[in-house]
Amino acid sequence: MGDLAVGARSGHGPDEQPGPSDDGAGQAVTGAVNLESDDMDGDGHGGGSGGGPSGGSRTGGRAPKKPRSFWKELPLLVVIALVLALVIKTFLVQAFSIPSASMENTLQIGDRVLVDKLTPWFGSEPSRGEVIVFHDPDGWLRDEPTPQPNPVQRVLGWIGLMPSTNEKDLIKRVIGVGGDTIECNGTGPLEVNGKALNEPYVFAGNTPCTDDNMGGKFKVTVPIGKLWVMGDHRQDSMDSRYHQQDRNQGFVPVDNVVGRAIVVAWPPTHWTTLPIPDTFDQPGIKAAMGAAPGALGLAGAAPLVLWRRRRLTQGNTRVSEASTAG
Repeated sequence: MGDLAVGARSGHGPDEQPGPSDDGAGQAVTGAVNLESDDMDGDGHGGGSGGGPSGGSRTGGRAPKKPRSFWKELPLLVVIALVLALVIKTFLVQAFSIPSASMENTLQIGDRVLVDKLTPWFGSEPSRGEVIVFHDPDGWLRDEPTPQPNPVQRVLGWIGLMPSTNEKDLIKRVIGVGGDTIECNGTGPLEVNGKALNEPYVFAGNTPCTDDNMGGKFKVTVPIGKLWVMGDHRQDSMDSRYHQQDRNQGFVPVDNVVGRAIVVAWPPTHWTTLPIPDTFDQPGIKAAMGAAPGALGLAGAAPLVLWRRRRLTQGNTRVSEASTAG
């Protein structure tokens, strides 16, 4: 601070008057002020312990700290990255690998999809047309081979850096939600609440419905809190149709849903989003679901209305009796 102040005043101060041209005298004055400044900055000992007239005073006698080397910080960075990956996998987004052809051509074997796990935490439930990942409801994967990952794959899958190979999860398209009536006759079309679906996502060469006696022909009403799901490869998908004899009658409990698949992330050549097809937005398809809450609300409100009318009637009767007696 002393050097800067003296330099500014001796060379460029606006109020400074030109002094004598004796350079030696000027240097002597400057040096004297510098020494005085150094004494005040330190412990009262001129020169400090750094060897130079001002070096020791400016650092307080302590050498500056050296930054940590990259190799010393690397373990901490790795731990932070792993914790973030685990948090993201648990609460936000998780990667899943497609092991079968049941969702072709929408999803290919070996594709990696990213599944949104955040919105279910806020009470959002799956909608018609969404592609969802869900836990096995009742032994749907009982006869499927289970991969044997190595220890590294297990750890990376648990953290979320790789798709998990241990979880018993499936991926299908939601066709019906609670209150919907779904019907398949012959080879189709598939109907939801009496509306025929135009399904361009169905595997080329497949029919929307399967004309067989094992579950391909059906008419079901989805209970509240359940889902009816089907694969896009209709003739190669063991979905709700073929599990109508299990404890859930082929329906998937909403609580089993992991999340909605929102994008195909790998390989890059297959990258695409997974929007809800327009066929599920046609007028009238949501009529059944819209009527169900209204009917439930009306049924719940009826006793309250009757109770209130009875109270009012009794009150009017008492008032009338009191008036007559008076």
